[in-house]
Amino acid sequence: MTDRSSQPLSRSLDPALERWLDAVADGLDTGAEPPASVLPALARAGVAHLGVPRAEGGADGDITDAVAAVAAVSERSLAAGFVLWSHRTYIEYLLQSPNAGLRDRLLPALLSGELAGATALSNAMKFLSGLEELQVTARSRAPGFILDGKLPWVTNLRVEGFHVAVATARADGSGSMIVTLSGDDEGVERSADLDLMGMRSTSTAAVRISGARIDADRVLADDAVSWLGQVRPAFLGLQCGMSIGLARRSLVKVAETAGAGRDVLGEPAAMLSSALDEEARRLDRGLRDGTFRSNPAALFRIRIALAEIVGEAVSLELQASGGRAYLTGPGRDFARRWREAAFIPLITPSLVQLKSALLQQRSAA
Repeated sequence: MTDRSSQPLSRSLDPALERWLDAVADGLDTGAEPPASVLPALARAGVAHLGVPRAEGGADGDITDAVAAVAAVSERSLAAGFVLWSHRTYIEYLLQSPNAGLRDRLLPALLSGELAGATALSNAMKFLSGLEELQVTARSRAPGFILDGKLPWVTNLRVEGFHVAVATARADGSGSMIVTLSGDDEGVERSADLDLMGMRSTSTAAVRISGARIDADRVLADDAVSWLGQVRPAFLGLQCGMSIGLARRSLVKVAETAGAGRDVLGEPAAMLSSALDEEARRLDRGLRDGTFRSNPAALFRIRIALAEIVGEAVSLELQASGGRAYLTGPGRDFARRWREAAFIPLITPSLVQLKSALLQQRSAA
């Protein structure tokens, strides 16, 4: 893989992965492509290794390399980018967990794509911002814990095998912690894949947890609140990669129509491209210098701005394409991006939730 230095948070993918994504993007959105095919394809191309220390089996770099990979994959398929976001975020949890034994046990299978990693911490991130209570509780029972609760929406729950990070409130009121559950654990029940409007081959399902027993060696972090503040920049930063990739693809499509009687779109497209690059630079700087740990509101604003740029970029693509975009054949890829763009504001924490958190912060100031 080589970097594309003309844009911030940008890199090239393995050509074989690019060809595969182009061929199956529509099938990943509609569900025609088997969900089981996604993670192995990503793993073969090495995108999950980016930002993982070489000593841990990765390719070195930092979290910005992983964000660039999510963006590059999302340019061609947001469904595949969504899977990579969940998987790579779970890997980041292991990298930032003090539980080295758990990391040593799980990381090789995660990097190879044999095991799927899923982040069910969207509820926890809302909890951290004071927007929602935790939906899973844990009772102490030597040598570990018994968990009960639900996870209504989790991505990358491959039926072939997964681990999912869960925030749990201690039943005795002594705080909260982060644990990992396996799809093989007794008391962990995965639903059928959710009946989504698009993004169907993402192994997105709900999980019911009823009396699931885990040992203490499954704890990722003893103190959920402080640890969530530590990992939130990576969680949201990797999410932002999805918006960056989708917006870039639509703007490329706008540029390809230049001279087709739609030159009037050139100026707004250039302005939007400049705004996109500026938000990507801010994201890159904040992830590198640690700003977002002490100032999460700055990251919230970038996530909101990027989502709005996606909406404007896809709208410009529609105007550039004209009536062709509404024809089933010629407009197929655009129709997929339109559905993908509609999903961006809903990814938890949603834009409404982020704006609510910013409003609460301003009110408390």
